[in-house]
Amino acid sequence: MFTKILIANRGEIACRVIKTARAMGVTTVAVYSDADASARFVKLADEAYRLGPAPAAESYLKADLILDIAKQSGAQAVHPGYGFLSENEDFAAACEAAGIAFIGPPASAIAAMGSKSAAKALMEKAKVPLVPGYHGDNQDEQFLKAEADKMGYPVLIKASAGGGGKGMRIVERSDDFIAALASCQREARASFGDDKVLVEKYLTRPRHVEIQVFADSLGGCVYLFERDCSVQRRHQKVLEEAPAPHLPAATRQAMGEAAVAAARAVGYVGAGTVEFIMDVESGQFYFMEMNTRLQVEHPVTEMITGQDLVAWQLKVACGQALPLQQPQLAIHGHSIEARIYAEDPDKGFLPATGTLVHLVPPAESAHVRVDTGVLQGDTISPFYDPMIAKLIVWGETREAALQQLDAALAAYQVVGVTTNIRFLRRIAANPAFASGDVDTGLIARYHDSLLPAPAAPSSEQLALLAVGETLAAASGDDHAFGALQGWRLNGTQERRIGFTHGEERCDVLLRYDGKGFVLTIGDDTFHASASLHGNRLAANLGGKQLQATLVRHGLQRVLFTGGERIAVDYLDPYAYEEAGVHGETHMKAPMPGRVVALLAEAGKPVAKGEPLLILEAMKMEHTITAPADGKVLAFYFAAGEQVSDGDELVDFEAD
Repeated sequence: MFTKILIANRGEIACRVIKTARAMGVTTVAVYSDADASARFVKLADEAYRLGPAPAAESYLKADLILDIAKQSGAQAVHPGYGFLSENEDFAAACEAAGIAFIGPPASAIAAMGSKSAAKALMEKAKVPLVPGYHGDNQDEQFLKAEADKMGYPVLIKASAGGGGKGMRIVERSDDFIAALASCQREARASFGDDKVLVEKYLTRPRHVEIQVFADSLGGCVYLFERDCSVQRRHQKVLEEAPAPHLPAATRQAMGEAAVAAARAVGYVGAGTVEFIMDVESGQFYFMEMNTRLQVEHPVTEMITGQDLVAWQLKVACGQALPLQQPQLAIHGHSIEARIYAEDPDKGFLPATGTLVHLVPPAESAHVRVDTGVLQGDTISPFYDPMIAKLIVWGETREAALQQLDAALAAYQVVGVTTNIRFLRRIAANPAFASGDVDTGLIARYHDSLLPAPAAPSSEQLALLAVGETLAAASGDDHAFGALQGWRLNGTQERRIGFTHGEERCDVLLRYDGKGFVLTIGDDTFHASASLHGNRLAANLGGKQLQATLVRHGLQRVLFTGGERIAVDYLDPYAYEEAGVHGETHMKAPMPGRVVALLAEAGKPVAKGEPLLILEAMKMEHTITAPADGKVLAFYFAAGEQVSDGDELVDFEAD
């Protein structure tokens, strides 16, 4: 076994490899870009070396530098993870030439499967079923159109060197073929530097089923069953599961044997995935492509087989035989993986960036696994894939696994970036998915129900937000009356707390009468008592006991309760809106407080957003800023003076 390996990757896959290597007594070397200098995988590795600036082309794709570091560190092997250099035949060959083991297939196998057209020609010889289509070298547009016309529409045009849905178009009619072809070629040229395409018959209800294969250098080759990756968005996987629902045992065996034949045809060694497209109506399956690396979704295979595929990779790369033979492999239970991404489903799944100010994953167990490369406080940068984690669940049955998935997604708490967690929960609850009636068109078919307009917070949720906000505002260590939230010398406290949810404003009238809170929200009234410890909120609303987590981030308030996440913006009573200033020169105090400091000078111009004064109320400081470009004509109070609700604070003139 190797004693030291270098991991030529980052994020969760680097952490994943480190975990297994450490369990096997293997020292790990990490490489990192400037953006990842304090990343989790860098901290976990035994050694770490800087590669360069954040862009991948200047760091993780610098093959020569990575090999130099491998030699310098004394690493005997390189694990490429997935992405970056993992399917780069030149890198694999360079490792071999340098006397460093590449923990993956030989360069010849990567080359053979790197071109979709060449791979399909090889598979045809190996008698692996192929989708009817043209995979040859003739790229004349009229020739390709004639081939498509012979197949019958719809057809699929795919970049031969492509992946990730780039350079791919579905063509429904002969008249649209030439324009679609030109579009595919332009995209393929821009993405891969190669505009060669292939044309295949498009299946109207396809499933994406892939087989995990493993081969050693001694002639052994097995399949570790299948994964269904049909739930996709724009050809990118969203949920993966193993085994595939409703797949007959005979089909599973036939696909497994075809995958092994594909691996043997290219002299494969190591972990690989043979991807098939399967016609839902006929049950017929066809070879699509082979990924010559470990897949993102490999954990579901590990969960149902009880095997560590990274450990298998290390053993095979050392020249050892496969740990198990085909008769020794069996399926136990069902596993589903959900990819937690920093992205906004309501805005076309745009990637989100920002700091993970609050990050609490579900508790791990025999049923729940979280593979992640980030910790609370880390930043999701624009330079790499915005994955936060892979959430993997296991159950004795598919129904049990689905229940575990929903519970784990409900328990996942993220604040600081928008995520797809709510979207994933809706997919898991979708009746078609829940019944196992899956194909690659599922998300598009149920688009409206999977992406409904965000629901406004309920009265109960608003009550929790208002109580939590009040307690948080009064919870400072220097608060003499912190145990008597809302304490006043005379009478009761009453205040209006405002939140916004999208374009909607939500108001809560809160009164504290010495015994507890009375909250009025529209026609609903709640008598409440509550306590806040850190961000854990315990409340009693009219006899109903509730537990919640309240995270305050800037003006955003995020409440996790009952498996739901509610995000609103707090309307700071001391933040004046521009619309309320023009034509009106007096800015008033909406609540009693004390002027701490005056920050502007009367008569001098100020820009919109510049601080004018600081007001302290409920032991919290609020900076009142200029609502527009203009100037202060006069302050009505000096620093240290008390103000009452409604007192005029500033005479402000907007330009």
